[in-house]
Amino acid sequence: MSWLFADPPNMAVISHRRIVERASPISFVSHDEDDGGWQFLPNSDGTLDALEAVVASFKSIVDIDSSVVELADLPLGWCARRKSQTGQWIREKI
Repeated sequence: MSWLFADPPNMAVISHRRIVERASPISFVSHDEDDGGWQFLPNSDGTLDALEAVVASFKSIVDIDSSVVELADLPLGWCARRKSQTGQWIREKI
């Protein structure tokens, strides 16, 4: 699969320990307007306890859940949510 994101595969992104350990699905993705960073979280409300935060490579997140590739064109300042791992991504401006 070719890389569809504008940011490189080795870019550091914010995630949750449970996602990296493959214990929880990704339910919330944000593309932050202030710094262009990405967040991949298990809670559809986008909350993150700092004690559970981890830094991962963009590629490792895509390897964990390739469905996030559907969000490669997510604009800065937008997020996407879904209710289940197989649910449809719903996009909205933050």
